[in-house]
Amino acid sequence: MKRLFFNIVVVFIFLTLLSGCDNKAQMVGGKVDESFVKSKILSLIVQSSAFTDRTFIPVEHTCDGEDLSPDLSWREVPVGIESFVIICDDPDAPGGNWVHWIIYDLPADLRSIPKGIDDLPKLPDGSMQGKNDFDRIGYNGPCPPPGKPHRYKYKVYALDKKIGLPPGSSRTEVLKAIKGHIKSRGVLIGTYQRLN
Repeated sequence: MKRLFFNIVVVFIFLTLLSGCDNKAQMVGGKVDESFVKSKILSLIVQSSAFTDRTFIPVEHTCDGEDLSPDLSWREVPVGIESFVIICDDPDAPGGNWVHWIIYDLPADLRSIPKGIDDLPKLPDGSMQGKNDFDRIGYNGPCPPPGKPHRYKYKVYALDKKIGLPPGSSRTEVLKAIKGHIKSRGVLIGTYQRLN
């Protein structure tokens, strides 16, 4: 009788451990709850010396000034990253989300970019720049119509691969290529307003 009870306990423990392993595999494997993924990948801290989060973007980084891309830095990067992507867009544009900058296949060891990145399709470090909604390669800064302030989101994505798209790729193409490969991401939001 004691032996039967012992065997039942052992089987129960084994099944409990087995079901726990299955649940863990579901959380780590392909069928992961979307909210779990989002909570785990929103971890990069993105900063700039030009402005802090949710503050005014200096004129030199806009169409009213020199139109230079701002310096950006990011930290809290997880292990196993192969490249970074930066997308800057304006969700408040009259026609919907307006893309100001796309740069991808940034090297995995990079943790910052300087102010004023050249508008070249391919940069010396191997990074590629996409085509923005001004139909240009590289950065074109905030240039909203007169009225209320617009938000500009500088989003940095840490990926587990290089996406390998050619220069001049669109936001849609880049987002499709990074789907399923985002290991971490962060955003720095700046604002800009033109009164006339």
